[in-house]
Amino acid sequence: MPSVPADETAVLANGGRVSFGGFLLRLMARLPFLFIAARLYGAAATGRFAYAIMVVELTAMLATLGLKRGLAEELARGARPDAQVVVDALLLAWASAAAGALLLIALPTLVFPSTPISRFDRLFPLIALAIVASDVSLAALAFRHDITAQVRARSVVEPWTLTIVAVVLGFTPFKPDGLLIGYVVSLVAAMLASLGPCLRSFGWPRGWRPHVARMVGMARSNIPLAGADIADWGSRRLDIFILGRFASAEVIGIYFVAQNIASLPAKLKNSFDPILAPLLTTNLARGDRITAAKHIAQVAFWVIAAQLGTVLALGLPGRAGMGLFGPAFAGGAMVLALLLTVELLAAQATVAEAALIYVRRNANLAWSLGGIALQAAITLLFVQRWGGIAAAGGLAVAVLFQSIAKSRVLSRALGAPVNGWRWSMVAAAVPAFAIGLGVQRLPEWAQLGIGMWVVLGVYCAAVWFWSFRGADRMLFARATR
Repeated sequence: MPSVPADETAVLANGGRVSFGGFLLRLMARLPFLFIAARLYGAAATGRFAYAIMVVELTAMLATLGLKRGLAEELARGARPDAQVVVDALLLAWASAAAGALLLIALPTLVFPSTPISRFDRLFPLIALAIVASDVSLAALAFRHDITAQVRARSVVEPWTLTIVAVVLGFTPFKPDGLLIGYVVSLVAAMLASLGPCLRSFGWPRGWRPHVARMVGMARSNIPLAGADIADWGSRRLDIFILGRFASAEVIGIYFVAQNIASLPAKLKNSFDPILAPLLTTNLARGDRITAAKHIAQVAFWVIAAQLGTVLALGLPGRAGMGLFGPAFAGGAMVLALLLTVELLAAQATVAEAALIYVRRNANLAWSLGGIALQAAITLLFVQRWGGIAAAGGLAVAVLFQSIAKSRVLSRALGAPVNGWRWSMVAAAVPAFAIGLGVQRLPEWAQLGIGMWVVLGVYCAAVWFWSFRGADRMLFARATR
């Protein structure tokens, strides 16, 4: 079996490394925002915010029509100048987002189902246009291996703008809509930080003319990708949607904070998305499926190894961590533990999907929909009795099901193994887990200020020496030009 080209592995590692730096920056901004939302605005206001942005982000996801990942394939064909393809994608996404936003403006109770609706609330769905503009622009830049723009827009501009505006408005008459206004301002700023680099990189589309049939054809070819995106996104929002129908805004707020903490490890996988998609499309276009499989296995290993350490570090002192956001939030420790486990179980499926959307689109969509159906059934069966625990548990079972199924389908399609799991990671986790049990006996300040970092440090040292070999260590090598 041929080895992976060293230069491609280096590109993959370097892209992941740059984006991982963005993940750390985003983490530094996200945690203060969650603290501010919980402490300054309260669980009920946080829950209202969580439900509203869920609906708007779903609208934006539908409007992108799979172009976040499908645009790389469109550009790889080289049939037209890149700038013209990007403009077509932007206009297509904007038209779809505008249609969705107008529907939500006409039916505002879809966004705010159980609270009073202000004039600002009615116009809130228009922010979907800014979301899709950022998504398409950053997807286009990723095709040219420009990851820095994404880090700047998504990890610096967006989260810090949200945090700063939310703090300022929390002490003004605008406080009732402070979280939503902060969200709008942050996404407009992120859009500007995305469109600018995109225009500089691709230039003005000379000779371009709008062509409805051409854009409709682009949309039609991306329908399976759009379905996969919606299914994956929906599986991570179905829990909040169901809770919104059976639980109070306060319960949703607690769940939202736990979900955001737990989803931070998922950003590790997202760190590789911008660079993985172009490499996969390039290798698949030239028929090199073995190399594509090796890239999937490599990224899956990196992501699973990192997420396992994060699960131990955040999950074991989970009650102390949730207590930081207020006494009411401490009860969400079990939900946090389950959601952290979800991210670990989901790692293999989400990385495998990066290739499945190109080689087995319909099968990928079918397994995604099957996972959502399983999640919905489990959650609806137990949510009235167990609340957030049922929602998180249903999601955990669904993502485990999808990880096994999608990995097997992809392995058969590529003719090579794609599994990133290694038993040596379990061995590395044992000493960290044992120390974590002892950490739980410490005062809360010591659990978070000392114990959490000791657990993470022990795991990182063990996994480095027991699991990382050869190309694995390229992720931490100094970038070369």
